Amino acid sequence: MKANQFAHGARRAALLLTLLALGATNLQAQTADKPLYLDYTQPVETRVKDLISRMTLEEKAQYLNHVGPEIPRFAIKSDKWNQALHGVVWTRPTTMFPVSIALAATWNTKLIHQEATVISDEARAIYNGWHTDPNFQGEKKGLIYRTPVINISRNPYWGRINECFGEDPFLTGRVGVAYVRGLQGNDPKYLKLVSTLKHYAVNNVEKDRFSRSATVSERMLHEYWLPHFKDCIVEGNAQSVMASYNAINGIPNNINKLMLTDILKNSWGFKGFVVSDLGGVNTMVTGHEKGKMSYEEAVAQSINAGCDFSDKEFMQYIPIAVNKGLLTEAKLNESLSRVMRDRFLLGEFDPRERVPYSTIPVSVIGNAEHVALSLKVAQESMVLLTNKNGILPLDRNKIKTIAVIGPHANMFTAGGYSGKPIDAVNPLQGIKNRMAPGTEVLYAAGAEITPPRRNQPPFNKEEELQKAVDIAKKADVAILYIGTTLDVEAEGRDRTSLSLPGNQEELVKAVLAVNPRTIVVLMNAGPLTIPYVKDNAPAILEAWWPGEQGGNAIADALFGNINPGGKMPLTVYASEQQVPSQDEYDVTKGFTYMYLNGKPLFPFGHGLSYTSFTYSNLKLSAKQIKADGSITATVDVKNTGKVAGDEVVQLYVHDVAPSVKRPMKELRGFERITLAPGQTKKVTLTIPGSKLAFYDEKIHDFRVEAEPVDVMVGSSSDDIRLKSQFKVVAGK
Repeated sequence: MKANQFAHGARRAALLLTLLALGATNLQAQTADKPLYLDYTQPVETRVKDLISRMTLEEKAQYLNHVGPEIPRFAIKSDKWNQALHGVVWTRPTTMFPVSIALAATWNTKLIHQEATVISDEARAIYNGWHTDPNFQGEKKGLIYRTPVINISRNPYWGRINECFGEDPFLTGRVGVAYVRGLQGNDPKYLKLVSTLKHYAVNNVEKDRFSRSATVSERMLHEYWLPHFKDCIVEGNAQSVMASYNAINGIPNNINKLMLTDILKNSWGFKGFVVSDLGGVNTMVTGHEKGKMSYEEAVAQSINAGCDFSDKEFMQYIPIAVNKGLLTEAKLNESLSRVMRDRFLLGEFDPRERVPYSTIPVSVIGNAEHVALSLKVAQESMVLLTNKNGILPLDRNKIKTIAVIGPHANMFTAGGYSGKPIDAVNPLQGIKNRMAPGTEVLYAAGAEITPPRRNQPPFNKEEELQKAVDIAKKADVAILYIGTTLDVEAEGRDRTSLSLPGNQEELVKAVLAVNPRTIVVLMNAGPLTIPYVKDNAPAILEAWWPGEQGGNAIADALFGNINPGGKMPLTVYASEQQVPSQDEYDVTKGFTYMYLNGKPLFPFGHGLSYTSFTYSNLKLSAKQIKADGSITATVDVKNTGKVAGDEVVQLYVHDVAPSVKRPMKELRGFERITLAPGQTKKVTLTIPGSKLAFYDEKIHDFRVEAEPVDVMVGSSSDDIRLKSQFKVVAGK
């Protein structure tokens, strides 16, 4: 009996050994067929390390060229990054939203997140389309998107204000975090897109931008120029940052170890990758360091400083730099792993069915829901600057003849880095779409924006001005659409004046002289210093460059279909003499609402409504807090008018007795609310102690002083309704 049991046990053991051997053989065969980097069950870091170990030096260099060739043996396609500032840039139409500065004017982070989500849906749909349809038409791009621009508009002449979110780091941080999260998605494992923050850092002058050096104190760098970048990286988890063309204190940002490694990667814990701006290496060799640096030295210094990704120079000169001992392969692998990690997180190496965003269909691009959201964003971006005697909204049923005048009236201005709109509605068409049946619409350009748009026919200023005057005389109401275009303010082109370009002010004067019921609609990006228009026009609406539904949105605001609730994300200076030099990077010298010398034309946070709001019952959760604590403010806001409307409740703080010069007011909280007539809402805003800190150059860090702090709540930085105070006490 025992012998039989022993023999049976031996046979079982032999069978088990055979099965284990077969299993090991199958496992080895499987491993040979499917390398580790393609095993989606493995940690991303493990997969990245495995793929890098298989690559040659030349392949690594090719991979770090963002428009480099494909690497067939790993099925790696070139990144071919794309743009999506206010809609996906593509060879076919996509939903076009208002420009970024208009988006910031909504002060609505939930809406901003919605917009970014729609944009990333359309970006993924394009990507999915060319991966599943062999007959796919249209440009084929990857999933790394160079957006948003979160530079600060400290310089009101800056040509790229249409691309940014305004002059305030706190507002820019809140808008930026919402936007980045919408782009990158909320899946715990996969990224929807990679969002690239531009342009890091202290970048807001276009003149000599390839060789310019910004002189910035340590305090200003950390206190004004960097907080919004930190918010978007630490809180928003942005996966990419673009090094800007300029230098800071003599060190080009492409080779600035303090900026790219010490602050960004070491202090903030940034896990993504840094990419140079286009031609970033070349601008050092031919610009900043002309005659002092070879291409291989520029490439090596860029990577050693923390720039991980670039142009053809990386592909061409990385092998030379490594062979010359200027760059170690270990350092190269570090950059490679940062870029590669994000592409694994995008799901590029995984089966499509495992990536949740791979099912977004091409049919979402420009669908009715997305176009409707573009209209909503445009509507919420409208800022009512003045409205004397309540001339707005216009009663369309009482208007028999309307004169639509101005160079922007029959023009569509998309803005920088724009795609192709689905169905662009210009202001004239918007009036026609929204006016009462039977209303007569008269049109004249009246003036020319100088410099004019490219390839425009000759323009007779005197003749066109007279046409505008003639139709204004006949009309019950005249609407003037004036402003700027990309030929006035754009990338590579700063403005030289804050006034209306061309003969537009002459047009305003001429039309007002014959028709006192003249409404001015501004269509611009950077602030316009227009004291005559403010003093003499019955009403002014800031409409920005409002996207493909902008014409409808403007008409909705004029006729009262919506109640304008946007607020200014920047200061409109009263005169050019108020503005310090573009070369002055210390904002305490008179820049922005925080340090402005004198009264503005229109203050930061300003925006009127067709209704009225009262503020009451401001209460703080404590009378004192420690530096690492927080305090909550609550306030009741009531709509005391006759129509529904939106109000942006704004909270500012002020240090009562600071040891260094501090802002007169500093935004530290806001919320956009909608109220029906007679309705009251309680708004709650929390201020962390960290947001009361200033940067102390003695300790090279932020600190909060033990002192009283004023809390101011109101409708703009100059319209404070309620005040209170608490004290910060020593200790933690």
